[in-house]
Amino acid sequence: MEVLLAAASAFFFALGTVLQQKGAVREPAGSARGAAALLLRLARRPVWLGGILADALGFLLQAVALAIGKLVVVQPILATSVVFSLPLGTRLTAQRISRRDVVAAIAVTLGLAIFLVVGDPAGGRDDAPVGEWLVAVIPIAAVSALLFAAGWRARPAVKATLLGTAAGVFFGLSAALTKATVDQLDEGILHVLVDWHLYALLAVGYAGMTLSEIALGTGVLAPAIATFSILDAVTSVVLGITLLQESLRDDVVGIALCGAALGVMFAGLAVLAGSEGAHQEPEPSTPGG
Repeated sequence: MEVLLAAASAFFFALGTVLQQKGAVREPAGSARGAAALLLRLARRPVWLGGILADALGFLLQAVALAIGKLVVVQPILATSVVFSLPLGTRLTAQRISRRDVVAAIAVTLGLAIFLVVGDPAGGRDDAPVGEWLVAVIPIAAVSALLFAAGWRARPAVKATLLGTAAGVFFGLSAALTKATVDQLDEGILHVLVDWHLYALLAVGYAGMTLSEIALGTGVLAPAIATFSILDAVTSVVLGITLLQESLRDDVVGIALCGAALGVMFAGLAVLAGSEGAHQEPEPSTPGG
């Protein structure tokens, strides 16, 4: 059941991403202060709000999937949003997506699928001690800050790649926090409201969404979507294994096959991240997007 829920979530996340990209592409962040207020400006665009609604439905499906399944199972499946996003982009935002981009997206998804099947995830816990969360959060925040600084004034394809990567890392962390937050529902909604997981989730989710909007605002769809979709999955797998103690197959053959699958995934990601052909065609400016 969690597989179907995760796949449905991937579709709605893809739809939300493309609609948000359509609303964000002509709304530059401008400065660091402008980036902080970016989401407030975008909220005036109906098409962007439609993307947020699609994302909200995707998040609900993801939360249910995480409640009944494992982080290392659910999040890699969400990487199929890359496959959904590229054709949706050509349909809804006049993107020029090459055949090479489509093949690369499929390769990324297949690599993740093989990794998931061969890895044979098992075990795990729903939460971790606060100290272990800090050990995970501090390096993630540091790496994301470096990616943001490096990508802020880079050319569009590089900016989309670096900021999309930072967003993906935050999305992976937010998935782990979502699983822990959903687990708190067993003790009642009031317990959730006074628990730190919820507020950490809101902060991390906001940071990830802002970074993804800036990446999408470059107008280069393929690398932005590829990086934050795939890094979300990769970060989630790492956190699932290290933080939530979800185990993967550890025999020599299994490790080799998992390594090969990851190699296919990263090869596809490299192709998508280097794509220059996914710029959005100019559209006449209309009030409200």
